[in-house]
Amino acid sequence: MPITVSLQLSPRQAADPRLYVPIAARRAGVSDTQIALALVVKRSVDARRTAGSPKVNLTLELYIDSEPPPEPPSFDYPDVSTRTPVVIVGGGPAGLFTALRLIELGLRPLILERGKDVTERGKDIALINKNLGVNPDSNYAFGEGGAGTFSDGKLFTRSKKRGDYDRALQTLVYHGASPEILYEAHPHIGTDRLPRIMMAIRRTIEQCGGRIIFGARVTDIEIRDDQAVGVWCGDTLIEGSAVVLAAGHSARDIYEILHLRGVALEAKPFAMGVRIEHPQQLIDQIQYHSSEGRGEWLPAAAYSLVSQEFGRGVYSFCMCPGGFIVPALTSPDESVVNGMSPSLRNSPFANSGIVTEIRLADFAHLASEINPLTGNEFGPLAGLEFQRRLEREARRQTFDAVGCQTGDHSGGYKAATQAHMPQRPADRLPLVVAPAQRVADFVSARPSASLPKTSFLPGATTSRLDEWLPDFISSALRSGISTFGRRMHGFVTNEALVLGVESRTSTPVRIPRDPVSLCHPQIARLYPAGEGAGFAGGIISSALDGTRLAEAIRTSISV
Repeated sequence: MPITVSLQLSPRQAADPRLYVPIAARRAGVSDTQIALALVVKRSVDARRTAGSPKVNLTLELYIDSEPPPEPPSFDYPDVSTRTPVVIVGGGPAGLFTALRLIELGLRPLILERGKDVTERGKDIALINKNLGVNPDSNYAFGEGGAGTFSDGKLFTRSKKRGDYDRALQTLVYHGASPEILYEAHPHIGTDRLPRIMMAIRRTIEQCGGRIIFGARVTDIEIRDDQAVGVWCGDTLIEGSAVVLAAGHSARDIYEILHLRGVALEAKPFAMGVRIEHPQQLIDQIQYHSSEGRGEWLPAAAYSLVSQEFGRGVYSFCMCPGGFIVPALTSPDESVVNGMSPSLRNSPFANSGIVTEIRLADFAHLASEINPLTGNEFGPLAGLEFQRRLEREARRQTFDAVGCQTGDHSGGYKAATQAHMPQRPADRLPLVVAPAQRVADFVSARPSASLPKTSFLPGATTSRLDEWLPDFISSALRSGISTFGRRMHGFVTNEALVLGVESRTSTPVRIPRDPVSLCHPQIARLYPAGEGAGFAGGIISSALDGTRLAEAIRTSISV
């Protein structure tokens, strides 16, 4: 058995095995020359003020010469090209991990992804950042790998099943992720590395006889005798022994299809707010309690904040140290922001969503209104409409603003050139420019005459977010940020800004399912999955949910 050793080291010591291995050997009572392998199994930073200078907690497994090193986990992906097909709607983490587990269980996955593969998707995202148009099916939300591929790659989950969580991380490592994600306290892949991992997972699926079809927007679900037997992509019916709905939280048309079909849906609470951005050096100084920042050996500092304001929760969401704010809209009439970080987290900016809870009562008044697209009441889609209206209001505010502040970025007043976008007059504001306000001004409810530099490439324009956000959202956010400023001195500053709106934190709709069979309680063989169905919140929790669904499907059908 290996010897487990826990150490508390300086950042410099923890960064170099030539320094920490001899220390671990002494702690274990062996010579460092006897150690064949020192395996890091956990690493975290302790930057509490009571700890003095920041320390790194390092847990190692030491294998001496006579001890065999651990066997790498095995992955058996057999040929399933002639096996029973399962249709999966969506190629994000839930869909991909459903597919991988189905292959292991001897079933053939067929993934229908409305967006493009990561290479072509990256080109569409570049056009968004240059204000040359938004492809509604290929953007930060849609395409190979789902929303997480181009918007960070943090691997946090509240799953209590450690074995399943470890297996999901090992699956990502098997497909090219750094082994560091296996032991970091807050594992993170980075948006610069995720595309290669998504392509590797695609290769595994295709080499085993599964299939991924890009540009396959689902337009209807084929239901016979209260059973889902397939889906329609335009005039093409694609059938399978089960249908997995893993379309993601931005696939609003999927909810509308289900609602029109009379398939039971449920409105659910969610969260909305703004994205806040500070200089990373300022966050480092605050979190590491040092005027010099983090120095050479510490990572870009993060934070996690939560408070209760007027009886309503306010919290940080998807904090991205050393990251960028990105335009997460899926339609040109919206303003939606999100955050991402590259693997090195080396941007000079730190950003995070600051959001507050949106309760059922906050949008209940919309349930009886008529959806002009369908002619039906919004009903369980009322939260979706509340979300959509605020995104459109944020967009409208950018056109009402005078001028466009773009920091060091040219932004661009170019007309759209893509076939799916109308031509825009050259004097209009950029397509995805975001409304923004300095943080101290937002908290004090006063206008900002100018804006600081921002990582948001399309540019930002001054706007009174404190005024046009719904009062219960604005009041909670302003009070919450003020509370956070008392905990993190320097957090409320006009060096920082808020941009709007951070609205895609989770879905406002849940597609219900039986807790045992994981199938929709009304429609047999229909399996809601992942974040878009309301059962996950991020890459790993969606992956774990997809794995569970694959096992449930294998149990329920005959091969």
